[in-house]
Formats: sequence, structure tokens, C-alpha cells
Amino acid sequence: MKSIHLIFLFFLNTFLSPVSAAVITGNEAPDFTLLDSNGKQVSLSYFKGKPIVLEWTNHECPFVAKHYSSGNMQNTQQKSIESGAIWISIISSAPGTQGYVTNEKANLLTESRNAHPNHVVFDEEGTIGQLYEAKTTPHMYIIDAKGILRYQGAIDSAGGRGFVFKDLLKANNYVLNALNEINNDDEVTDHTTEPYGCSVKYKS
Repeated sequence: MKSIHLIFLFFLNTFLSPVSAAVITGNEAPDFTLLDSNGKQVSLSYFKGKPIVLEWTNHECPFVAKHYSSGNMQNTQQKSIESGAIWISIISSAPGTQGYVTNEKANLLTESRNAHPNHVVFDEEGTIGQLYEAKTTPHMYIIDAKGILRYQGAIDSAGGRGFVFKDLLKANNYVLNALNEINNDDEVTDHTTEPYGCSVKYKS
């Protein structure tokens, strides 16, 4: 019975997450500065005047892997950038944990998966992930051109039972919907959703 209980707790911790409320939708998004995979400093404030999409990622997470192997993440990245947004992928995996990569590995992943982020940045200490209370990979945030957080949650509606069998390109894409509404000066209909995926592998 103890082993079953531990497996159940592991499942809850790894794959499920409550709706995030660390940073409040409608408030100014906290600024940060991190190094990207090319050794350059990247700050949110550099891109004020453009929408920004933050993607918490871990290439070894099966949820992330499916989003990339299906082309869903790349499609979302490309359409977001075409709409005028800046896409920043954030790796908060601590050294020695699942999803931790070197600069070279990060760039290789971007190239091999034909991914389209403007920057891949490293948050090894987990400071920024915990500031935003990023809980899963993927976990998405959208900041508008004025620096206001307008969306946080899942990339799409495909989470839950049967995820591995779903056609992700046919799911309701919350990120693209939100960006479209932001660009049209509309309120974001689904401004906060429940993220799904693997738990972020923060430093112990």
C-alpha cells in the first residue's frame, strides 16, 4: 500500500498543477535578466514595445517532447513571432537534473528540432521560475507591449487523459488565441488556464 501511495503522490507532483497565481494576470510582469545560449544577457525590458511569450521547457519531459515531435511548439513559435512577438524559452532545470543542458546542447536542440525561439535562456538557480511560479514544462506566459502579463497557463487545451493520442495541432491553442486578442486590443478571453506537463526540476 505504501508503494502505491508514493506512486500516486509522484504522479500528482509530476504531472498535475493548480492554476498559477504567483504573478497576477493584469499586473506588470516582473523584469529579469538571464544569459542565453549564446552567452548574451537577455532582459524583458529590452523588448518593451513588443509582446513577449515565455515558454518554460525541459526537452526530456515527455509532454514537451510530444509538443516538439508533433511540430505543435514550432508552429506556435513561428506564428507568434510572425505576429510580432518575442519568444523566450526558459530552462530552469538545475545542474544534474532532468532537462539541464549546456549552451551547446541547447543550440543543438533548437537546430535539430527546427525550433524558432528568439532566445533560450538559463535559470539554473530557479530564481525566475520560482518568481513566476512556473510549475510545469511547458508553462506559458504572455506579456504585452506595455509589460503587462496578459496570459499564463497551458499552451493549449490538449492536457489531461489521452494526451499522447491527441492531435495537438487541432487543440485549442491558448497562446495563439491570446496573442491574437492582444494584437487586436481585445481582452484575453482565457487569461489564466491550468498548465499541464512535468514538474519543473528546480534546485533542491
